[in-house]
Amino acid sequence: MALVEKTLKGQSFDDALTVKTPDGLTIQPLYTAQDGVAVARDLRARDPDRPWDLRVRAAHPDVSHTAKDVLTDLENGAASVLLQIDPTGANGVAVGSADDLAKALSGVLVDLAPVALDAGFLGPRAADWLGALAKAAPNAPLAFHLDPLTAFAIAGVSPGPIESHVFNAATVASRLAQTYVKASLFLATGRAAHEAGGSNTEELAVMAASALAYAKALVRQGLTMEDAFGKIVLGVSLDGEYFTGVAKVRAAKAMWARLTEACGVTVAPKIEVRSSRRMLAKADAWTNLLRLTSAGFAGAVGGADVILLDAFTDAIGLPTAFARRQARNTQLVLMEESNLGRVADPAGGAWYLDSLTDQMARAAWGGFQAIEAAGGIIKALEGGLVADAVAGTRAAQEAAFADKSRKILGVTVFPNADDKTPEVETPDAVAVTGPDVRLPGPDSRCPALTPVRFAAAFEGA
Repeated sequence: MALVEKTLKGQSFDDALTVKTPDGLTIQPLYTAQDGVAVARDLRARDPDRPWDLRVRAAHPDVSHTAKDVLTDLENGAASVLLQIDPTGANGVAVGSADDLAKALSGVLVDLAPVALDAGFLGPRAADWLGALAKAAPNAPLAFHLDPLTAFAIAGVSPGPIESHVFNAATVASRLAQTYVKASLFLATGRAAHEAGGSNTEELAVMAASALAYAKALVRQGLTMEDAFGKIVLGVSLDGEYFTGVAKVRAAKAMWARLTEACGVTVAPKIEVRSSRRMLAKADAWTNLLRLTSAGFAGAVGGADVILLDAFTDAIGLPTAFARRQARNTQLVLMEESNLGRVADPAGGAWYLDSLTDQMARAAWGGFQAIEAAGGIIKALEGGLVADAVAGTRAAQEAAFADKSRKILGVTVFPNADDKTPEVETPDAVAVTGPDVRLPGPDSRCPALTPVRFAAAFEGA
């Protein structure tokens, strides 16, 4: 150690060689066997040819255009699709009825190709539409992805009591579960906290608290605890820091194991990872391909069941056919050429990654306990517990980017003087009349978790 201190020329070991993550976790420069910790490993066999579900997002407002995009994706390597629904067409496919949904999925065999939904407060109605489209095929691999808590956290308000929206979603879900035995019902995610600038542990804490809230709602509708947890998908957001991303997916599995054990059941986790939107840049958008590849790598090595990578132009506008192809092919290269899915839990036994996984899971579990002590995820959102924590983390991260202790390739370092903005789709405004999602009673309110994009502060207008 004396030789190390001499080499550092007066700097302390901690200042020069250790790194603090936004979660407050310490990363050492070197790990030895003494740093090893016991981390439960997910060694379930994976299909060597298709180790994870390659999912793509469809969000073009025009239903006919969306139908073409979806079929092209499925015919060229994608295994499933996430349909982002918004009747106004401003932030998704303009779907406001069962007929609109059928047009958007025209030609898709929904009893074979998994279809997932992202419909916010419209989720229960959209789930019924998708259920009708599947025509009661019991083995249809549908992912209804009901998630009113995320919609509430982002908007800061719910049309009627948020408790009623959770209850209504569980009611619809329990009914659909009787027909679609292989369908997943709820998506439990801390994506809202992540995209608003929160830390990995804050995101995982919200994810776990949401999973518990949804499981309780399903049990109240008559499902067993085991069936309730078995119908929930965990959502995890991944940015370009692949080591912390690998640890994050593994930490989510560890938290799920502890949560289900505490509830007296044993249920294998199902994890859908999505690339972070807050990491994308408009300036030199081509560098987003590096970030997205890192996110995909982390999801694959961490053992995610489903991986969704956004298009590299999503910070600018809707993707062209070329951008959609890049999103598919990034995963196909990771899967078929890099063979990332041929080993179960390849990070297991690595002292650094096991230590980071353990630290992250423990810190996130502490955050989850704080949320539960506040009365659960709804009370924690309404009371500002989650928003206050996220705001502090966001400010610290913004300061780190501002002083360049953290860097954004192509933006704060190595900017491209000859940058040419890639092409994006510029659709005409499309809107349809959707059903009223308001439920009886006063609106619930919480401090909104407004999405950020860290590069925006350095990109000018």
